Amino acid sequence: MASGLTHRRLALNGMSIFYREAGRAGAPVLLLPHGYPCSSFQFRRLMPALADRWRTIAFDWPGFGYSGTPDPSEFAYDFDAYADVLAGLADALGLGRYALWLHDYGSQIGLRHAIAHPERIAALIIQNGDIYEDVLGPKYATIKAWWADKTPARHRPLEEAVSEDGFRAEFVGEVTDDVAARVPPDLWKLHWPLMDTPVRRQVCVGLMEKLEENLGWFARYQAYLREHRPPTLVVWGPEDGYMPAESARAYRRDLPDVDLHLLDGAGHWLLETHFDEALPLVRAFLARVNA
Repeated sequence: MASGLTHRRLALNGMSIFYREAGRAGAPVLLLPHGYPCSSFQFRRLMPALADRWRTIAFDWPGFGYSGTPDPSEFAYDFDAYADVLAGLADALGLGRYALWLHDYGSQIGLRHAIAHPERIAALIIQNGDIYEDVLGPKYATIKAWWADKTPARHRPLEEAVSEDGFRAEFVGEVTDDVAARVPPDLWKLHWPLMDTPVRRQVCVGLMEKLEENLGWFARYQAYLREHRPPTLVVWGPEDGYMPAESARAYRRDLPDVDLHLLDGAGHWLLETHFDEALPLVRAFLARVNA
């Protein structure tokens, strides 16, 4: 395979899954599940920048991006169902072992996958993915308010967040103006029309609702890290209302040897704003893992 970025589809349990791929067949693999409110588009710069030495694969979750949107009666749209998609995609592509990028919701899904298939995980790269409840950031207050009082009034802010303005706020709402100016508006201007359907809007709200149940998995994620000690790079944007700097440092509790970097001024979307700082860290880490 050539190293340039390609765009493909595969059928998985009756679903159409869109994915991007770069790098040569036979090279060490990095799987790139995306976060909210984005798609595989978030890795468009990283993939060709690694393609000289690594095979990178990023895909859109069902209900996001260019992948299909199965009826909710046929697909659960929860973290377990998405973990099954991750395993199914790896199987369909014949991937037996790979490094895994964990970001946002992808961290919750990816770690469930790692628990189920520890033999597949060669390494982890964690970008703003929270698994420590005691250091969740202040931006969780709105969701926690609904957990504590499940009324329509408390639920309304979750619904309002699933909008073009809400998506924009996720991408640029927490960093300084000069950092926000580096974020292309394509991230919300192009993605929101793809998401503005009744089923997809409900999927987004539903995932926020399911974060409460997901807290029960945090101890299991931590136990996996302690038991298996996968080589791990944490590259983190501390200007993140959901996952501040302490959320990154907490990984040292279970991975004392973690390679941890906080990028000054970066937020949740550091590949958009601090790409030139992050890329050498990623390349150096992957080179060590695959040496």
